[in-house]
This record gives sequence, C-alpha cells and structure tokens, in this order.
Amino acid sequence: MGTSRMFRIFVVLGSVFMILLIIIYWDDVGASHLYLHTPVSPGPKIPPPPPPRQQPHTSRTPSFLSDIDAFVNQFLEPGTGEPTDPAPADSGNQSEKAEERYIPRREWKIHLSPVAAELRERQEQRRRLLQEMCANDSVVFPGKNRSFDDIPNKELDHLIVDDRHGIIYCYVPKVACSNWKRLMIVLSESLLRDGVPQRDPLSIPNDLVHNSSMHFTFNKFWKRYGKFAKHLMKVKLKKYTKFIFVRDPFVRLISAYRNKFELPNENFYLRFAQVMLRRYANQPTPPASADEAFGMGIHPSFPNFLQYLLDPQTEKEMPFNEHWRQVYRLCHPCQIQYDFVGHLETVEEDAEHLLRQLKVDNVVEFPTSGRNFTATTLESDWFNTVPLETRKELYKLYEPDFRLFGYDKPDSIINE
Repeated sequence: MGTSRMFRIFVVLGSVFMILLIIIYWDDVGASHLYLHTPVSPGPKIPPPPPPRQQPHTSRTPSFLSDIDAFVNQFLEPGTGEPTDPAPADSGNQSEKAEERYIPRREWKIHLSPVAAELRERQEQRRRLLQEMCANDSVVFPGKNRSFDDIPNKELDHLIVDDRHGIIYCYVPKVACSNWKRLMIVLSESLLRDGVPQRDPLSIPNDLVHNSSMHFTFNKFWKRYGKFAKHLMKVKLKKYTKFIFVRDPFVRLISAYRNKFELPNENFYLRFAQVMLRRYANQPTPPASADEAFGMGIHPSFPNFLQYLLDPQTEKEMPFNEHWRQVYRLCHPCQIQYDFVGHLETVEEDAEHLLRQLKVDNVVEFPTSGRNFTATTLESDWFNTVPLETRKELYKLYEPDFRLFGYDKPDSIINE
C-alpha cells in the first residue's frame, strides 16, 4: 500500500509540474507575439542570466526584450562584445562545444604614443559635419528622413559585418574598396588555405575579393535570422565600430568610367555601353562584343556616360550600378552613425588611424601597393568636352555626397 500511495503522489506532482510548464510556455509565446509589435530596446553589454519570475501576472514585455538582447549577445557577439576579449572563465559546466566555438584572438598591440591630435580632430570634424548635414533642411535627397527600419533589405547589401572583431564596413566602389574587402576577409577569417585562415590580403584573388559568399552583409540577416534580423542589425550598429571611405564624387565618376568603359569589360559593355552607344553615340547597331568594339575603336565617350547618368529613362529601367550610385544611397549616413569616416585623398593616414582605433594593426595593414588613383588635379581636363549645362545637372545629382562628406563645390567646373 505504501508503494502504491507514493506512486500516486508522484503522478499528481508530475502532472502539476507539467501544467506549470505549459502555462509558462504559453505565457512566453504570448510575450513573443507582443514583441513583434513593440519598439525594441538596446541590449545590455553583458548578457545577464534570465531573471526569476516572481510576479507571473505583471507585464513581461521589458523582461522578454532583455532576454532576447541577452540571447543576441550570447550567440552573435564574442565575449562581452569587445574585439579581442580573453577566453571566458570556466563556469564549471562549460561544454566542449562551447570551448570549440570560442576562437582565441591575438593580443592587442600596445602603442606608447597616442594618435596624433590633428587626426582625432579630423575625424571629429567629419562626423560632426555628417550630423549637421543630416539635420540641415537645405540638404535634400530621397530617403534622407526615413528611419533605419524603412530601408529595404536589398539596400543593405554594402554593409559588411565582422563579428570576430566587432566591425561594420560600408564599402563604396571606386574608393579602395577592393583592399578594404581584403582586410575584412582576413579579419573575419572567411577564407581558408589548407584549413588555415588567409593572412596576406594581397594574395587574395580579385574574383574572391568581390565574391559575395566571402562577406556576411546585412541583407543576408533576413535569411539567417528571420523576424529578429532588424533587431540584430540594431544591436550590432550600436555595439560595433562602423566605418566608411569616400572620395570626391566627380573624381569617383571619372575613375568608374576609366575602369569600366575605357578597358574591355564584357559584362559592362553588354549591360551599359551598348545602351550608351545606341542612345547617345549614333551607333544603332553597336558591335556584339567588347573585344570587337575595342578592336574597331568604339566605346562610349565620357560625355556619353554622363548623358546616361542624367537620362531619366536610365533609372526607370534599373537602379544605378553601384560603381556610380551615390554614397548616400549605398551607405545611409543619415540612418547610421559612422564612427570613422575616411577619405581616399588621405587614405594612408586614415587607414593607419582606423586600424589603430580598431586595435587590429598587429593583425593587418592596409595594402599600399598596386594603387592607381585618378588624380583630382586632372578633373577639369575630363570635363572640358562636357557641356556646361550637363556639368550643372551632374552636380545637382551628386550634390548630397559633396555636402555630406565635406567636398568643396567644384566651381571651376560648373561655372565658366
């Protein structure tokens, strides 16, 4: 009889326990549904343990959001979120899987001298200018006043994330982005050679540098994280160091033209050059291939290229290609507060400063070889054959980039 009675008691207690679990589970499900319609709160720096449920009938939305933020930090950020945190202390029951997941990092390089005051001031001025221009009603461009939540996912494809060091880089084509992408591959260790991470940026082939599979970008978050994607982006934007490099907008256009249309490039010839030749160069039946066209000395002129940019029909057919799309459309500087704004015109000083700020200058250095920058001093020569009205319209098209990033209005080009 004693054994039977004990058995019935255990059955009753087990049933009560299961009922409590079901209540708690459905309570959390309800909270998660509420979370999808509630503004998110910034996550804590160090993930705390889940708080005990002492008052089950009070509102659980803030607690749930904190749990989600802690969850984000635990499986998406290294250690406490700092780039090179030491290995977490053994808690006694740390699993082998957790130990395998942790990747030890190199020690920070210790500098005996601080970054030069003029370099720090330069960065402060650039960041302050961005904030002022974004708040200035005289600077007008599409999407300026929208929130980060309103940016379509397809427009977030230039934001590269390195979770190992807590870095976000928005790449701008024709602004040394190939070399910066190489550094991001090395830092994130996304390229292995015989099982060993690639350490030499210049040894990475160009086709891999621009291969999207080598980079984890914001637009890939939706596929991996689903409904939590936007919240994870916000957590990283708050905690990680965000940087961007820009250059004079007109010089960037010249560089894009030289690289894509003065040299045989089959892809750009078929997609863009043939259109320019038919519309603006009196070539109703342009050659079928880039090699054939260049063999005949046929390619779009620089004025043809600018006509294509200013033609309203161009963007009705497709958005601007990334090589001539405005920076404010690529990197959303009024929605993302960048911690570092580099200029190609000062790239060597800025690169050294940035790598020190990221504390990875003992791991990588910015490649200084093989650079072929279009000189700003040749800018006026390129526009000599461009009609004045075209120059003025072109400036209006790229004026936000000039003003946001502190480039002087090119009066010598748009005024005669």
